[in-house]
Amino acid sequence: MYEIMMQNLLSPVVLFFVLGLFAAIVKSDLKFPNGLGEALSIYLLMAIGLKGGMELSHYSVESVAKPILGTLLLGTVLPVITLLIMRLIKMDLYNAIGLAAAYGSVSIVTYGAAVSFLEKNGTSYEGFMNAMVVLLESPAILISLLLLKIMEKTKKQPIITLQNAGVVHPALQLIDKEVIKESLFGKSVLLLLGSLIIGLAVGEAALPAVKPLFIDLYSGVLMLFLLNMGLIAGKRLPELRKHGLKLVLFGIFMPVFSGVLGVLVGNLAGLSPGGAALMGVLAGSASYIAAPAALKTSVPEASPSIYLGLSLGITFPFNLIIGIPIYYHFAQWIQ
Repeated sequence: MYEIMMQNLLSPVVLFFVLGLFAAIVKSDLKFPNGLGEALSIYLLMAIGLKGGMELSHYSVESVAKPILGTLLLGTVLPVITLLIMRLIKMDLYNAIGLAAAYGSVSIVTYGAAVSFLEKNGTSYEGFMNAMVVLLESPAILISLLLLKIMEKTKKQPIITLQNAGVVHPALQLIDKEVIKESLFGKSVLLLLGSLIIGLAVGEAALPAVKPLFIDLYSGVLMLFLLNMGLIAGKRLPELRKHGLKLVLFGIFMPVFSGVLGVLVGNLAGLSPGGAALMGVLAGSASYIAAPAALKTSVPEASPSIYLGLSLGITFPFNLIIGIPIYYHFAQWIQ
C-alpha cells in the first residue's frame, strides 16, 4: 500500500499539482492567462467524453446495464447522505445543499488522474467507465436542488395541497425547468454528454482524427490543468480555516466512505478490479466544475468558500495523493 501511494505521489500529474499548490502558498507571481484554465477544462471534458463514447460503442446494452444502475444509485444516495451529515453537524440548509451537490457529483480531473494511475500500473479497466462519469455528473446536482426546493416548500405549506380539484404533492410542483436546465445542460454536462454521443456515433472509425489531439496529448494537458488547479486550491485553503475542524475532517473522511461504497457497488455490478477502483474514484471525488456552476445561479445563498474550498482545497489533493491508491488497493483486495 505504501509503495502504491508513493508511486502515485511521485507521478508527474500529482507533482505538477503540488508545484501549483506550493506556488500559491509562497505567493509566487505564477499565474495562468485569463481563459486558459477554461480552455484546458473544455479539452479534458471533450477528451473524456469522446473516449467514453468510442469505448461504449464496443459494448452491448446488457453488459453496461448493471454499472449504469450502480452509477445512478450512487448519484442519488450520496447527496442525501451528505445532506444528513451536514444537518447533524448543524450546517445551515443552503451550505449543506451546496456540499451535497459537490460531494454527490464527480471530479473529472480526479477521474483522469485515476485513469493515468491505472495505466501506469498496467491495470486494465472497462472502457465504458468514461461514460459513467457523465451519468454521475447530473443526478447529484438535480437531486440536491430538488431536496432544497422540497425542504423550502415544506416549511411554508402543508405536505399536500389541493389544486385543480386534485391532490398534488409539492414535489411535483418543484421540478421547474430552470433546475433541470442547469443540471442537464450546464456547460460541463453538455460537453461531456455531447462528446460521449459523438464518440458513440462515430466509434473506432474516428480514431485517426481523434488520437493526435485527444489521446496522445491528454497526459500533457492534464499536467497543465493540475498546475492551475494547484494554484487555485492553494488560494482557497485559508478560507477553510473560518469554518472549523469539522468541515476539514469531513473533506477527508467523506471521500473514503464514498469511495469504499463506490468500489463495493462496482464489485456488485461485475466490474473488474480496475473498473471497481474507478467507480470508487467517481463516488469518492467531489465536483468543483459542474456543481459550483449550477449552485452559483440556483443556490446563491451557499458560500463558494465552503463547497469549493472544501472540494478543491481538501478532497481533491487528498484523492490525488492518498485516495486513488486506497480505492485501488481496496478494489484489488475485495476481489
